[in-house]
Amino acid sequence: MADFDLYYWPVPFRGQFVRGILAYAGKSWKEHDSDEIGELMARPPASQPVPFMGPPVLIEKAAKFAIAEMPAISLYLGEKLELLPSSSEDRARSMKVVNDANDVLDELTLDGGREMWTTDKWREFVPRLGRWMEIWEATGSANGLREASGTLLGSEKPELADIVTAVLWSTMADRFGVIAALLAQNAPRVAALTRRMQATPELARLAEESRRKFGDTYCGGEIEKSLRAVAA
Repeated sequence: MADFDLYYWPVPFRGQFVRGILAYAGKSWKEHDSDEIGELMARPPASQPVPFMGPPVLIEKAAKFAIAEMPAISLYLGEKLELLPSSSEDRARSMKVVNDANDVLDELTLDGGREMWTTDKWREFVPRLGRWMEIWEATGSANGLREASGTLLGSEKPELADIVTAVLWSTMADRFGVIAALLAQNAPRVAALTRRMQATPELARLAEESRRKFGDTYCGGEIEKSLRAVAA
């Protein structure tokens, strides 16, 4: 029996962080399809496993504990699976990385597709995306990250911030060549960290399985169509 139930759409995007953390820690999970997600979303909040607006939702079966929102799920799994640093300062830095990743996704999809990309909007956004990459690069550089070795926050072994970093940039760069080139230019150390993390057996298997399940899909819907049109 799987350790967790995961409710997320059949795309990588925000749910891929949850998958990546679980996979890296060697945990099993069952994915629920769109019909099941829709049924859960349609329930009155008091009848949901945890009151929520949209996925991801994660349920730990043994503890019968449910939690929604990617940053909250990441914090829970980081604590549960011992993937957080010991100091309060580094734990706060880890959660900043998670929340920054969540912000990048919102910006890349124009707040979940409230608007569609145009060539002019994309041209204006590229420097900002580059600045996000520079933020990651500065974070790693301040903590001793080198292209050949090291972790984002200077820990002895990879932790939550490293998993989230690798999932964020690899999922994006694998599907958009222009973003891969931008990452190599603006954050070479982070690009190297991402490659090292993605080469671990657990994350490599997840990437292969995700490619088999989702193909080139990133976030889906009309917003992905408009993103691909301008990022080609």
